[in-house]
Amino acid sequence: MKEIEFPSMAGIRQKLEAPRLENIAHELREGMVRSRLKERVKPNDEVAVTAGSRGIANIVQITATIVEELKKLGARPFIVPAMGSHGGATAEGQIEILAGYGITEDSVGVPIRSSMEVVKIGEIKDQVPVFMDKIALRSDAIVVVNRIKPHTSFRGPFESGLMKMLAIGLGKHEGASLVHSFGSRGLREMVPEAARVMMSKANFVLGVGILENAYDETARIVVLDPEDFEKEEPHLLEEARRLMPRLPFDEIDILIVDELGKNISGTGMDTNIIGRLLIRGEKEFEKPNINKIIVLDVTPASHGNTLGVGLADITTRRLVNKIDYHAMYTNALTAGFLNRVFVPLTCETDKEAITTAISTFKRKDPQSLKVMRIKNTLKIEKLYISEPLLEEARARDDIQILGEIEPMKFDSQGNLAGGDYA
Repeated sequence: MKEIEFPSMAGIRQKLEAPRLENIAHELREGMVRSRLKERVKPNDEVAVTAGSRGIANIVQITATIVEELKKLGARPFIVPAMGSHGGATAEGQIEILAGYGITEDSVGVPIRSSMEVVKIGEIKDQVPVFMDKIALRSDAIVVVNRIKPHTSFRGPFESGLMKMLAIGLGKHEGASLVHSFGSRGLREMVPEAARVMMSKANFVLGVGILENAYDETARIVVLDPEDFEKEEPHLLEEARRLMPRLPFDEIDILIVDELGKNISGTGMDTNIIGRLLIRGEKEFEKPNINKIIVLDVTPASHGNTLGVGLADITTRRLVNKIDYHAMYTNALTAGFLNRVFVPLTCETDKEAITTAISTFKRKDPQSLKVMRIKNTLKIEKLYISEPLLEEARARDDIQILGEIEPMKFDSQGNLAGGDYA
């Protein structure tokens, strides 16, 4: 491929307004005391506490605090993985995923009971069965814990949150696969229906909803009694949507993403950030408008599950060589959105990938391209932009320019160098 001149880049930092909860344990304890938990949990009750969503800030502290408060009531809490088919849809794999989040028997002080065995507990419309984790179902009580945030595959009053943790998380592989088999409609319509069936059949005693700010810090913790899940979650979802970070520009020619990962987003790259759903029947985002997306690598915490690579246009051999196809395909078959694991055009090096993207524009001067580089879609406070975007940034009060514009640099293997996101 003909050698080209790469766009020069400068570092910038977005100035994001973000509420931050300072005393997480205190707020959580106060909320639990105000709830009806004490009326609903008896001494010696075995209480299942769900865990499973990726990338939640302070999740070990939050989980351990819930455990401590349950112990104060004389209960015997334990952790139950609630993550659908993640971890290769195996009990051992789900324990490994939790350990990657820092949740272990030592860190939270109680056992983890993991099984993929489910029980059919009812049906929703069209005789669709509802499945639930057998261990959680047979416990004396259940506490549901999850972050509330916009989903990466659909829009509705209940996206990622407590209701999804019930229907998908506690549905395990069988329940999650069934709901996802109906596509985005299944997620939008069946998640709340399946959750209602679960709440009617099992003893849910508390919900802990976590909202995060644009810096992925804990912004708020909301403790809900089960009868308030359905009423309150849509309001919390809208609050979470307002708190989400966004890329600082809407029109981008090339977005370079250093890494995707299951610990970053359920779709590897958060669709709300990159502005791509790629789901038939679902309306696409109006912004940002990104012409080409390059993803360079996958995080170690993903264990080779590169779900979401299909959202990119170009990738690298080093990412492809790390793919665990069994884990990735299991996840994709459960979700039902198979295009998200289609491996895009693959280049041998980062340098070749960026060269290929630039060549698609057929412009004489690559310096005229609006290029942006981010670490991943979870960390977008600090990023890198090319000169045309830098011109826009100079006129904005919400962007700090961090240094001089410099040419792209590559190491001896052709991998993109630099990228200090601290």
